[in-house]
Amino acid sequence: MSEQNNNANNHERNVHSDLKFDTKLLHFGDEIDKTTGASSVPIYQASTFHHFDIFNPPQHDYSRSGNPTRQALEDYITLLEGGARGFAYSSGMAAISSVFMMFSAGDHMIVTEDVYGGTYRLLTSILSRMQIETTFVDMTNIEEVKAALKPNTKAVYMETPSNPTLRITDIAAVTSWAQEHELISILDNTFMTPYYQRPIELGVDIVVHSATKFLGGHSDVLAGLAVARTDSLGRQLKQLQNGLGTVLGAQESWLLMRGMKTLGARMAHSEQSTAKLAAWLSGRSDITAVFYPGLLDHPGREAHERQSSGYGAVVSFDVGSGDRAKAVLNRVKLPIVAVSLGAVESILSYPAMMSHAAMPAEVRRDRGITDGLLRFSVGLEDIDDLIADLDQALQDS
Repeated sequence: MSEQNNNANNHERNVHSDLKFDTKLLHFGDEIDKTTGASSVPIYQASTFHHFDIFNPPQHDYSRSGNPTRQALEDYITLLEGGARGFAYSSGMAAISSVFMMFSAGDHMIVTEDVYGGTYRLLTSILSRMQIETTFVDMTNIEEVKAALKPNTKAVYMETPSNPTLRITDIAAVTSWAQEHELISILDNTFMTPYYQRPIELGVDIVVHSATKFLGGHSDVLAGLAVARTDSLGRQLKQLQNGLGTVLGAQESWLLMRGMKTLGARMAHSEQSTAKLAAWLSGRSDITAVFYPGLLDHPGREAHERQSSGYGAVVSFDVGSGDRAKAVLNRVKLPIVAVSLGAVESILSYPAMMSHAAMPAEVRRDRGITDGLLRFSVGLEDIDDLIADLDQALQDS
């Protein structure tokens, strides 16, 4: 993107920056096509763009480098997160992988120990071959974070609430320490979304999303997003996105924008239901543990409330054993049993065999990801129906 066009986009975001969040979801700068007045961003299904004047190239020349539909999405997430530049990728892992490509052989990163299984796999089986070193720490303890610092440390990577045990990292404490040591701070904001948590306002340098989840919201698009706090970091991410070619297509960009328009309504409804489900689970004697930031006894709740405006729509709970967990999965009738989360339909997942299967069993156990742990992403169904369904599954198992 040219500097002139980048400045124009920054001006457009500034015009909308004072709006309330729910309004921004619908009025983000590209909600009306400026050429035709269409009420939806056009899908520019084109791989290349004509140069009408060879001495004055167009803003977009090749869709790997930039596409108008994808650009609208990238400006949209930049506005919502309050950053300088945003980028859309072919998946959440493509976003995370591209951000990690900022680092070089010999660099070291500090990463939350109970990170998403795909991120763990990337760090331990791919980036390790490139001599990029990782230390996994309990990031709920700032002293452990500080103790992991090495002369070659370049970044700290947070996930809060973490997946799937919903442990809470004090974002401001970590970013303040990272800034003191000139480290790049990165945070996966998939669970909270910018509706409930805006890490850039707390000093985070780069925010990443698996937009497949709550942002898309309908289990119909695979996508990833990243937002840089500064133009300097944005230029680095742009170079990597273009060089690696890990871009999101025009159709998927349009689908994601359509899903994001209802983010506020979906998150508010699902959070209310999740709170009721978490309380119901906590009252059962046959559930050994319940993990949800909205519970009064959830570790880190106070820190979470300082940095987030809500508790989210994911609750994890331990049914006591792997055999019982599998029985429940086979007996529920309403939630789909699947990987992923954040959709209009509820999704019940089994981390040990799904999202965190890439982690060795002993590593999972050390991080509290037991064989009896289930993760429930609450959708838009009536919560009483969901509870009744889960109740029969638990009673029969």
